[in-house]
Amino acid sequence: MRACLFSGGKDSTLAIHRMHDIGKDVELLITFVSDNAFSYMFHKAAIEFTTLQAEALGMRQVMYTTKGEKEKELDDIERALKENRVDELVTGAVASAYQKDRIEKLCKNLSIDCISPLWGIEPEKELLEISRTFKAIVTQVSAEGFDKSYLGAVIDEKMIGKLKKLQEKYRINMSFEGGEAESFVLDAPLFKKRIEVTKAHTEWSGTVGKYVIEEAKLEKK
Repeated sequence: MRACLFSGGKDSTLAIHRMHDIGKDVELLITFVSDNAFSYMFHKAAIEFTTLQAEALGMRQVMYTTKGEKEKELDDIERALKENRVDELVTGAVASAYQKDRIEKLCKNLSIDCISPLWGIEPEKELLEISRTFKAIVTQVSAEGFDKSYLGAVIDEKMIGKLKKLQEKYRINMSFEGGEAESFVLDAPLFKKRIEVTKAHTEWSGTVGKYVIEEAKLEKK
């Protein structure tokens, strides 16, 4: 079983496309819903709407809850891999050695092949590909330099220009691998339908801003 740790963000979605491009389609999406507002391993923003993405992709999805406790999160991943008899795991890891090293060690112990097709990709190159072939929005920001204008905004060339300036001034990671922001994909080449957000609001607390999706639906492309 070839599965993907799927968060609904740009990285895991692009990883699925990369696998498709080499003729190794993902068969199962494994999604974790964390009880912890801050998770070391899992994306949280808009996670409940990944069910729409799974339907749009035409892929089976299993969802697990986790307390989001550091290191113990790996026990939850191990359980999911065993229960679904995964023998090949795809991740959207780009530059976080913390995540990649732990998942690879876990997979090695379980004799599972771990594939991270985006590992080491140049951040601007990835964002340009996303802007040209996907419709992805920013759902959360939590780093110096970001403001409310990013919330709910589409990742396009204009945003990439703004992110480059933030990188120069504040040294952010443009791929958001430092936790600077989170994203959610509304449309992509493999989506049979697109996602339309019908109700949402923004929140701002301290240095953290959120674009909270309340309602969304699938529409014909």
